[in-house]
Amino acid sequence: MQNFERIRSHLHTAGYKVTMQDPYVACVELSLANGARHQAIFLSELGNDDERGYLRVSTVIAPITGIDAKRALAFNWQSSVGYLALGDLDGVPYLQLCENRPYEGLTAAEVDRLIIEIGGLGDSMERALSADGDLL
Repeated sequence: MQNFERIRSHLHTAGYKVTMQDPYVACVELSLANGARHQAIFLSELGNDDERGYLRVSTVIAPITGIDAKRALAFNWQSSVGYLALGDLDGVPYLQLCENRPYEGLTAAEVDRLIIEIGGLGDSMERALSADGDLL
């Protein structure tokens, strides 16, 4: 998995439901809780000062307005995967869960693991922070 096109190819051959494809960005819809819940997982390419390519796997959790930051950070501290970030979605700041990995050494199995873990944990955080809502 040395570049984003290999990631994109893996998403299709592995049978993921890809709902958006832009240059260096793809969105996978992950079905959870026997189809009762869904979580959008974004995969994108990042550059870095060291000129190595990175894959970012992220999911939107909830609008930051009304979120208890202390609860969100405590939840993240207890998690073994990912980190919290603040991102903009249509002009609204959203809490996001994301993880970055260098392409170097990245395997298809690791991409699958990241999608499942970030998606599942993101959905758990979304439920905890939005009174069991499924906002996105």
